Amino acid sequence: MSGLLILIPVALFLGALGLGAFLWSLRSGQFEDLDGAAHRILSDDDGPLDEPDNTPRK
Repeated sequence: MSGLLILIPVALFLGALGLGAFLWSLRSGQFEDLDGAAHRILSDDDGPLDEPDNTPRK
C-alpha cells in the first residue's frame, strides 16, 4: 500500500511530462509537414558521383 503513495505521483508526473512534450511539439510546428519527409526521400536531386581518379600512384 505504501508503494502506491510513490507510484501514483510518479505516474501523474510522467503523464504530465508527456502531455507537456506533446503540447510543446504542437506549438513548435513539429507536425506541420507530415508528408514532406516521405516525398523528400524519393526525390532525386543529387548530382552524379565523381569518377575515380585512375592515375597511377608513385
